[in-house]
Amino acid sequence: MPALVLLGAQWGDEGKGKATDLLGGSVDYVVRYQGGNNAGHTVVVGDQKYALHLLPSGILSPGCTPVIGNGVVVDPSVLLSELSGLNERGVDTSKLLISGNAHIITPYNVTVDKVTERFLGKRKIGTTGRGIGPTYADKINRVGIRVQDLYDESILTQKVEAALDAKNQILTKLYNRRAIAADQVVEELLGYAEQLRPYVADTVLVLNQALEEDKVVLFEGGQGTLLDIDHGTYPFVTSSNPTAGGACTGAGVGPTKIGRVIGILKAYTTRVGSGPFPTELLDEDGEALRRIGGERGVTTGRDRRCGWFDAVIARYATRVNGLTDFFLTKLDVLTGWEQIPVCVAYEIDGKRVEELPYSQTDFHHAKPVYEYLPGWQEDITKAKTFADLPKNAQGYVKALEEMSGAPISAIGVGPGRDETIEINSFL
Repeated sequence: MPALVLLGAQWGDEGKGKATDLLGGSVDYVVRYQGGNNAGHTVVVGDQKYALHLLPSGILSPGCTPVIGNGVVVDPSVLLSELSGLNERGVDTSKLLISGNAHIITPYNVTVDKVTERFLGKRKIGTTGRGIGPTYADKINRVGIRVQDLYDESILTQKVEAALDAKNQILTKLYNRRAIAADQVVEELLGYAEQLRPYVADTVLVLNQALEEDKVVLFEGGQGTLLDIDHGTYPFVTSSNPTAGGACTGAGVGPTKIGRVIGILKAYTTRVGSGPFPTELLDEDGEALRRIGGERGVTTGRDRRCGWFDAVIARYATRVNGLTDFFLTKLDVLTGWEQIPVCVAYEIDGKRVEELPYSQTDFHHAKPVYEYLPGWQEDITKAKTFADLPKNAQGYVKALEEMSGAPISAIGVGPGRDETIEINSFL
């Protein structure tokens, strides 16, 4: 069975955790391939709600092996806290695997992230301040600390000292902060080594062998397509590749192994942090979407910016990811509107544009061109099949499918694991 990739097709927070969890009982491995604890998934199982940050959603599915791939950046304290919290709630976390090549978020990465964002002032990116960007920067600059380095004190010490040589100069002379002591950082990191040891593995080998044995492997992206460092709304993006190509580099699996790429779309659009957002609503409709949809970041606790569905973005996500399917989430949130606007194109300097502009300047000036679809008043949370939906809700889904360029194979009609309409099986 080829591998599957499941990723966000907007700016993140589309409901990937629900989609991954839905598949988790049918797959053998669920793999996080990029990002860090700046991502967050909420999964509802029965009357239990789980907020996951670093851990793949598959950890809640018995029989599934959750994997943190080499492309992820790991904050050991956050990971161990998350594992402890799940263990206290009776969730078995013993099958977790962590790539020895994944990079560690160090205390100085967090410090640099916070002081840099504060220094930028009005030009800030809107990062979570959790050290994600500086850790990826260290990785590219080849001064990063990897999980495997925790098991060689000499190498770890050399790397921490080398990284702090430059960072302490910046912290003290540019930001007027105290220098960070290398020995204290080393001591803290070594304290995590034995707690993490049972989970550390050569995950590239494990995953490729699993695929050779016809096991089902699901790759789970954090954030979303429009936050991709290469293909997102740069510079208001994350520091990694949430797009489908990131699954290959972030897990060490070749592209020929991937047979299906599933994009998660919210029935409207949200964004956290700074950056352009053509359909953003700064009115009562935006507040209603935020309130009804519970639009607050799982990781940051920040209110999400809300807007109508943007088909231009959906088409772009289909193209850059090679999407084969969509999972449409939170359709129930739109119940109650008499008509629902959908952005079908942009107006830029008086011209109609139907594809995402590559120019940052153009995108900042993009104004949405709306088509209005009839809404519905009926409660849809009990719908089990597409035919159970009101005619106008069916029409809305069909219109979004036609505009977005890939079939909608599943629809979320509520937050629960069982509140999903499956149109086409993903497996």
